Amino acid sequence: MPLNLVLWALAGTVLASALALIPALHVYNVAGLVLLLVNAGTLYLAPAAMAFLFLGMVIGYAMSNTIPSIFLSTPDESMVFIVLPGQTYMRRRRGYEAVVLAGLGGLGGLVVLAALTPVAPRWLPVLREILQPHLGWILWTVIAYVLLSEWPKGTGRAPAGWRRWWDGWKSLTAGLVTFLLSGILGIILMYRPPVPVGVAYQSFLPAFVGLFAMPWVLVNLLGRTALPRQHVAGDIDAPLSVIVRGSITGALGGLFAALFPVVTGGMGGLLAGHATSQRDSRAFIVSQGAAKIVYYVGGLLLFFVPGLHLTRGGMAWMVSTRYTAHAPADYVMALGVSLLCGGFAFLISLVLARGMARVARHVDARVISWVTLGILMVVVGMTTGLPGLAVCAVATGIGLIPVLWGSRRTNAMGVLLLPIALNMSGAGPWLAGIMGL
Repeated sequence: MPLNLVLWALAGTVLASALALIPALHVYNVAGLVLLLVNAGTLYLAPAAMAFLFLGMVIGYAMSNTIPSIFLSTPDESMVFIVLPGQTYMRRRRGYEAVVLAGLGGLGGLVVLAALTPVAPRWLPVLREILQPHLGWILWTVIAYVLLSEWPKGTGRAPAGWRRWWDGWKSLTAGLVTFLLSGILGIILMYRPPVPVGVAYQSFLPAFVGLFAMPWVLVNLLGRTALPRQHVAGDIDAPLSVIVRGSITGALGGLFAALFPVVTGGMGGLLAGHATSQRDSRAFIVSQGAAKIVYYVGGLLLFFVPGLHLTRGGMAWMVSTRYTAHAPADYVMALGVSLLCGGFAFLISLVLARGMARVARHVDARVISWVTLGILMVVVGMTTGLPGLAVCAVATGIGLIPVLWGSRRTNAMGVLLLPIALNMSGAGPWLAGIMGL
């Protein structure tokens, strides 16, 4: 294994682990900037060095972006499911423990990827050929499940009549409205993005920030929430069986997300958790960590499989513009580097989580929320300008619906699910024409 490629991967792991603490700064945005500099000739990177740098970056990000999701309530689209369980842990002064559980799940996900090494180069190309003609209806099935799983619920104490009906159906209605509005926003961004042409690849950044990050920050500010003093435990309350069960469940969801378009790691983990009747909150957090790692890292590793070259996800697409794997040894080397960087990233995440726990202990929660809000606006403004801030404001209004009305924030994934599903069914251009796009 060439030492220089290992060093590039480790450097990417350190860089992305640190940048993952900045709310709204996705690893794809940083990698996209590096790719622009390389293509412009401003920065020189050999194709293989860039591929392994990006591999290390995606591992570091996938392992450490759990930290702001738990301590600052600013998840991305793959971490939205862990916010509520993670917030429960943080309220109980166990935020550090939640980070550890998610990290252990990430390590478990890497072990599953390693276990698939003997069969992946031979079976995955065949599996892709089998599934390719059916991706459209499978994606619509996922959408149907997401919407139908938002079951009517209420307190049961409302007066009889319309108020009793609304008490039970308001969360379901809010979920459907969130999915529809976010889907319309996604169609607009896909066919006529308002951001400048030079940063068109960032067109969905302000939408993701508004849908998933801004609402909780605003709720924290308006609610005057006080963060409890965090306890950094020396061990975790989770037996090996819970970690193994959560890792396997999350890995199944992550593999599903890595193979199918638009389905994120968090959504894949949720589907797998329902399929395996996952109810333990500890196993759930572990499964989300595993799903996230398998989704991000597995999606990129699939590109290294000879004969497959599956560009599932933004990172694989960016790597594919300058690098191509030619032999099974390339996949084995990428997997070995992933295991090394995964262990290193886990250790880094423990250090960063301890630091974040100290910050939460000594800094007022409102100050943290104001700083987070400022960072979110600066990232969106510097990346996409005033049009991006306008998109973020609209997306924030949509993202507040599930937060205020008690529905699942999963429905905000309509921003990607609906336009992609319509395009795969051939109805996207027709609908965009009706909308004047």
